[in-house]
Amino acid sequence: MPKLNDDQQIRQLANLELLARQVVEGFITGLHQSPFHGFSVEFAEHRLYNNGESVKNIDWKLFARTEKLFVKQFQEETNLRCYLLLDTSSSMNFPEKGLNKLQFSTYAIASLMHLFKKQRDAFGLCLFSDKIDWLSAAKSTTTHLFYLYAELEKMYGNPKPNTVTNIADVLHHIAQEIHQRSMVIIFSDMLENNLNPDKLQALFAAVQHLKFNKHEVIIFNVHDKQTELDFNFDNRPHHFVDIETGAEIKIHPGKVRDAYRASLAAYRHELDQKCKQYHIDLIDADIQEGYHDILKAYLAKRNKMI
Repeated sequence: MPKLNDDQQIRQLANLELLARQVVEGFITGLHQSPFHGFSVEFAEHRLYNNGESVKNIDWKLFARTEKLFVKQFQEETNLRCYLLLDTSSSMNFPEKGLNKLQFSTYAIASLMHLFKKQRDAFGLCLFSDKIDWLSAAKSTTTHLFYLYAELEKMYGNPKPNTVTNIADVLHHIAQEIHQRSMVIIFSDMLENNLNPDKLQALFAAVQHLKFNKHEVIIFNVHDKQTELDFNFDNRPHHFVDIETGAEIKIHPGKVRDAYRASLAAYRHELDQKCKQYHIDLIDADIQEGYHDILKAYLAKRNKMI
């Protein structure tokens, strides 16, 4: 267990926990106000209040937000195990200004862990780039939750320069380490495999290893849609630097935009088709779009597993 003696570290950890809680509670409220009652009951452990029954288990805080009466349910553990894999390679530090992919993924993972804890699901964390840098066991305790928050804070405070990704080797290692059926959730920009058929083939060989061991897999393909997918840059020459390798190039975006988009679209189509072939959930995660779709995708997969 990390020693949280530094005041700044404690404040950072509190901020991460607070943001995760706010994201999840806002999501719960949205589900209660939507047609997705099955989702809300399943993950929030609530059901609608029936007239005439005891009021002692009514969630009055939830009533204040939704103006609907829900009763807290106390169910046994589902024993679902979830492993969160976070790509910490240098490309995840893009863009340099504002929210970047690594920060977005960190907050998304913190929110998912808060959700796991509410559901009494066991959860573990893996930080990786070209190799596994850190891997925890899967547990469901509050102590474990804050332990993983501390590791996320430590990682985010020390971004890696000039570090590449090797997802295939990491997934093979994870498949060997996890001995019980689990949900494996990957946060990565998936840029390692772009335009490289051999690496794409190696990735899905590793995914097959996970599927052979009966694990369910979700890939959150993290990106900044406006710049990385649409290539919307000002109509003037730009100086681009590869964050992972340091390679540099000066180009006019308008002259290469169509070719760039076509090449990327072809890669993304192949990635999507391969995921469908192996029954993997591939979810686009635009860092400008928030976290609710990520939580909903997890719930959809969870409902299929229990």
